[in-house]
Amino acid sequence: MIAPALTSYHAPAWLPGGHAQTLWPLLRKPRPLPLRRERWETPDDDFIDVDFVDAADTAPTLVLFHGLEGSSRSHYAISTALACRAVGWRCVLPHFRGCSGELNRQPRAYHSGDSAEIDWILRRVQGQYGGRVHAAGVSLGGNALLKWAGEQGAAAVAVVTGVAAFCPPLDLAACGHHLAQGFNRIYTAHFLATLKRVSAERLRRFPGLFDETRMRRARTLWEFDDAVTGPVHGFAGADDYWQRSSAKAYLQSIALPALVVNPRNDPFLPAPYLPSSAEAAPCVRLEQPAGGGHVGFVNGGFPGRLDWLAQRLLHFFLFETP
Repeated sequence: MIAPALTSYHAPAWLPGGHAQTLWPLLRKPRPLPLRRERWETPDDDFIDVDFVDAADTAPTLVLFHGLEGSSRSHYAISTALACRAVGWRCVLPHFRGCSGELNRQPRAYHSGDSAEIDWILRRVQGQYGGRVHAAGVSLGGNALLKWAGEQGAAAVAVVTGVAAFCPPLDLAACGHHLAQGFNRIYTAHFLATLKRVSAERLRRFPGLFDETRMRRARTLWEFDDAVTGPVHGFAGADDYWQRSSAKAYLQSIALPALVVNPRNDPFLPAPYLPSSAEAAPCVRLEQPAGGGHVGFVNGGFPGRLDWLAQRLLHFFLFETP
């Protein structure tokens, strides 16, 4: 049941600090959830795998885009799928290329500004199911979704009712450089471990795609993006990729209801770089709670629940969008 009075997030007293609030959910074993999978062929002769919670033909549809190296098994995806099932909604969980357990066919992978992929997926969902389609994104997926909404402007309303983004890295440069400092390097090491493994496999399939030595020596996200993500996806390097892909610059162009939730203690994006209301269109609701960490949002007494994010986005689409 969704509480109509649900508003901003408040972290529980037993879990203080952005790091603890970020890491605690990763230590919890998610509740198993059976999902139906489809493989969609892309326009460029590639594929993505899409997982579903099915519902009645006339039910609303929620599309959730995952974060960097995430999947339908991420804790926030599972909690959202469970919440959708509880209210009788269809839940669509697309995997970005290479994130479903099998390497994709093309040299390209995915990135934080991949709004063209977002557009193709959302239009396919709208064409397949029609009716009310809602879109949400977490971290990298939230940034790409907001960029798409800003690029589309008023045209987005023909595709979705609104968008919601949780912990989007709105300023990729600020985020990337912050993750290279202090304790934050633990997150960088975690991402680089999987990114390098998949990239090495991609390089075996496409020799010469990027500089393998630079990829293996990368110790920061800037170094990895400068060696791999940028060149593979048509950017001049990390700086060009980060500048052109950051969603913060697109917030003023959004023309449909949008919810953007960024905790002020998120270890990934320092609070001084969060947008003000003057940097966003009037239809964009900025929520910047004091706590929450990076996609943590633990609530309730120990050991806590991981359902706040799902409850908040359902509340937004049920009560705060036309």
